[in-house]
Amino acid sequence: MNEKDLIKLWNQMRMQIIVAQLAPSLVLIGVFVLAGMDKFAMASDGTKYLAIGVAAVTGILAIISQYAAVREGEALVEDLAKAAGKSALGKRISESRGLLSISASAITGFGIATFALVVWAVLG
Repeated sequence: MNEKDLIKLWNQMRMQIIVAQLAPSLVLIGVFVLAGMDKFAMASDGTKYLAIGVAAVTGILAIISQYAAVREGEALVEDLAKAAGKSALGKRISESRGLLSISASAITGFGIATFALVVWAVLG
């Protein structure tokens, strides 16, 4: 692949990570609003566990998708580093492996922390 195709693929993977965050964000907004209105205090245990389960499944699927995109991005960075005659953008992207590794750790860490907060907000 040439540099232009690799950069286009890079941008597609970045967009995949962003889109993978939409569904969990909407779920978290719902949990946040309901917790802020103290609706979980009046909810049955089944309803609380359902809210936690939906948040967990949505978050796990998003983390898997994001992590896969990061791993593919790492392979793309390696390929881009080997491309001849790179532009400044191509050089900058090819130097992004460390940032990708940090992103993978952050995605997992923040996902776990957010889930803990969801459990706390729902079960109170």
